[in-house]
Amino acid sequence: MKYTVVSLLLDRCLNMTIGTDTVAVADAVRVLGVLFTPNLALEKHATSVSAKCFYQVRQLRRVRRSLDSDSATTLVHAFVTSRIDYCNSLFANAPKIWTDKLQGVMNAAARIISGTRTFDRGLTRLLHDDLHWLDIPQCIMFKLCLLVLKCLHGFAPRYLAELCVPVAVVRGRRNLRSATRGLLNFPRYNVTSCGRRAFSYSDPHAWNSLPEHL
Repeated sequence: MKYTVVSLLLDRCLNMTIGTDTVAVADAVRVLGVLFTPNLALEKHATSVSAKCFYQVRQLRRVRRSLDSDSATTLVHAFVTSRIDYCNSLFANAPKIWTDKLQGVMNAAARIISGTRTFDRGLTRLLHDDLHWLDIPQCIMFKLCLLVLKCLHGFAPRYLAELCVPVAVVRGRRNLRSATRGLLNFPRYNVTSCGRRAFSYSDPHAWNSLPEHL
């Protein structure tokens, strides 16, 4: 009988006894500040980040009247948007329901800076034209493409750079049109839930989706 990692954890079969203490298995582990569940879903991490950010938003809302616009912007970047930007490239090709939680935080942070209320109109103009912020999906794509750029120019770890392979150096594909456009080769994925989120697929795919003049 085969057991998946998820089923083993749910059955609590992996408790460890050290001396007189019993260490119970956790439903999620934190690695470099990111919460991972057994199925590699990031929904719990998105929920945790949004909860912490909304706590900071509520605190800033209480003192907003005492702050000028520049001070409010500085505090929002320090306590809110910096949390959202941290490791957000892991949400590449993630379900929209996960990224919507982070987008809600961005919207609330923009309201704090502008001093507007939740149901006031003009949020899109505020985000894009006034604050020059990208939406969460575009933030993720920018982070992915920036990382690919570093890989191609030798400013990224080797284990990542090896996954960014130009089509021009792939045998049998050097004469293709894609080879002359600076596109990257990316493998096919088999695991629907996680394969599209792997670095070897998501980053080259994001890079190839850029306009040709870029």
